Amino acid sequence: MDVRLAGFGPLGFPELFLLLVLVVILFGWRRLPELGKGLGEGIRNFRSAMRGDGEEPPSPGTGGDRGHSG
Repeated sequence: MDVRLAGFGPLGFPELFLLLVLVVILFGWRRLPELGKGLGEGIRNFRSAMRGDGEEPPSPGTGGDRGHSG
């Protein structure tokens, strides 16, 4: 399994393992699930925003026209 990052070339198993070890050293073993949950929620929110799902309701002062003139 090779993963390519811009400017870094292929990342194989040894590189990914080293990255995991560094993350565990920096954040601690107990915080990993919390970090994963936050990352997953961020990705999910980004995807839904890109699709336009769950748009926010118009604020009370805008009248709900979203800038359309007519």
